[in-house]
Amino acid sequence: MLRTLWATVHHGKIELLESTELPEGTKLPVTLLPDDEADFWAQASQPSLDAVWDNAEDDVYQKRWV
Repeated sequence: MLRTLWATVHHGKIELLESTELPEGTKLPVTLLPDDEADFWAQASQPSLDAVWDNAEDDVYQKRWV
């Protein structure tokens, strides 16, 4: 099961923001987020938004003014 746990760095050590039981030696991936999380999520979601909004199939709904 995948879980996301939020943490901060305090005096050079990663400290979880919530209490949890982790077995000794558990390997964890660490993703560094920029200070402006809104910008990060906007950039991360852009490819998905482009796939939904930029597609030729929707051209049939475009009103053509002749």
